[in-house]
Amino acid sequence: MIRVLLVDDQALMRAGFRALLEAEDDLDVVGEAADGAEAVRQCRVLRPDVVLMDVQMPGLDGIEATRRIAAEPGLAGVRVLILTNYGLDEYVFAALRAGASGFLLKDADPGDLLQAVGVVARGDALLAPTVTRTLISEFVTGPPPPDPSAGRDVLTGREQEIVELVARGLTNDEIAARMVISPLTAKTHINRAMTKLHCRDRAQLVVWAYESGLIAPRRQRRPGGTASR
Repeated sequence: MIRVLLVDDQALMRAGFRALLEAEDDLDVVGEAADGAEAVRQCRVLRPDVVLMDVQMPGLDGIEATRRIAAEPGLAGVRVLILTNYGLDEYVFAALRAGASGFLLKDADPGDLLQAVGVVARGDALLAPTVTRTLISEFVTGPPPPDPSAGRDVLTGREQEIVELVARGLTNDEIAARMVISPLTAKTHINRAMTKLHCRDRAQLVVWAYESGLIAPRRQRRPGGTASR
């Protein structure tokens, strides 16, 4: 049974999510919260497996609530799935950096939401290849990382190569085919890299790859075909 906490400042939205989730035999909505501060308190008491977290709420927002949940050792098993109306924007990137395991648009199909809860509950990140590639495009247009070599020395050359492929949006099967290894071996390398880098999941690994400079931002093309510096 997957235990879910709903966090949204709109009661109608919470009621809709509750009705959808509780129709499933393996899902149990154990609580609700209307703001981030209450979400953190509820997590400490209820210890849910997954938190469906809205971003913009009065008082403590979803990003700061996610950061506080991720920072508490006693809540290490709690996974946060961000729900947003805005798609890939500054709020989502901040949430991923804060420790969220992924995100989903509020207008997603019901089946996608149910699948997302299961994915996050298993400890995986909800970053499909298309989403990861969009994430990548945002990072390559942003400012360079403050410390391009931060943390890279803890990874073996093989691990760095695999993390780079993860950050480029490849699945475990695609990584295995590219490197001529089994998907299980690819997953083992990814898990070791996450442990060494203290990344909670694949989403954090992607963020680390770009912020550390493991993948260098491409120079952007200006109109007329010249590259910007």
